[in-house]
Amino acid sequence: MNSKRVHLLISGRVQGVYFRQGTMETAEKNNVLGWVRNLPDNRVESILEGNSSSVDAVVEWAHFGPAGAVVDELKIMEEPYVGEFLEFEIRY
Repeated sequence: MNSKRVHLLISGRVQGVYFRQGTMETAEKNNVLGWVRNLPDNRVESILEGNSSSVDAVVEWAHFGPAGAVVDELKIMEEPYVGEFLEFEIRY
């Protein structure tokens, strides 16, 4: 398996539009593990781990997000794969 880990910071109208829920659903559909959370500065942050093409599919979704979201900026930082997650969760 070609494993991959990315750290995302998403800016724009991304809170209050089910961005976290949509991220979790998209990650689970693609067998991607990790987490997503809202930040106090109105951004959304996420860590994704899994098969490279599966992680890429979730990142592609995050460029647009759910209906009602407006993504102004998506920072993608590749990190070393750790394999630390057993599921995908919404963090609070």
